Amino acid sequence: MVLSLDKAPRAAVRRAGSALDQTGLLFITLLEGLRRTWDIRRWWGEYVEQCWFIARVTSLPVLLIALPLGATISLQVGEIARQIGAQSATGAAVVTALVREVAPLAAALLITGAAGSAMTADMGARHIRDELAAMEVMAVNPVHRLVTPRLWAASTVGVLLCSLIVLSGVAGGYYFNVINQGVSPGAYFDGAASLLQLSDLLVTLFKAWIFGFIAAAVACYMGMNCDYGPVGVGRAVNRSAVVASILVFAANYVISMLYYALVPPRI
Repeated sequence: MVLSLDKAPRAAVRRAGSALDQTGLLFITLLEGLRRTWDIRRWWGEYVEQCWFIARVTSLPVLLIALPLGATISLQVGEIARQIGAQSATGAAVVTALVREVAPLAAALLITGAAGSAMTADMGARHIRDELAAMEVMAVNPVHRLVTPRLWAASTVGVLLCSLIVLSGVAGGYYFNVINQGVSPGAYFDGAASLLQLSDLLVTLFKAWIFGFIAAAVACYMGMNCDYGPVGVGRAVNRSAVVASILVFAANYVISMLYYALVPPRI
């Protein structure tokens, strides 16, 4: 019994050490992918291809999510506002929530689930076929050739998706709040304009940009370091989605906390 109790803390320490090692390697992969960003001609073609791929697999899901999401927020907030006689404030709540928090998180989760899974599977397949090792033998850094364009593609498309989510969500909220609930269009948009600042939009786009880097870095790292065999690739895809989602929410909390501390919200 004493031996088993002694082994438990040791196992926990080993798992914590392994987690720290993997975290360090993940950040090394991210920084190494950004180090040769200036050499655009080497990764421009892959960057354009990855941008098109990510946009193709996420554009339709974005519309299918953003429209009902804005409508649902408008419906719920509008019902509460109607009970307290403040229906004109529904538009402000819907647009503010979409711009400040919902849009960058939704864009990041879509990139993580759709494009990130494909990135992990692609990098994992290259790994188990020893393509990455063959690139190193030929003096080609696989991080610079494969990871760098995916990092910038995910961040670029993330910013575009964030803008699309805001527009779609506002349109969905407009339909339920103005057409169904009878609020005037002027009141719907005027409330949002009174609460939002230009810095809110800039920080939202910055969040989407950072979240794209996080999603692509986790996806590429998990794929490049997966276990051999199809099972290893499948597990890497699962782990990448979970880890990227956790890091995205953690980064969102840190950025939001710093932003609200430096720029108090308008009342």
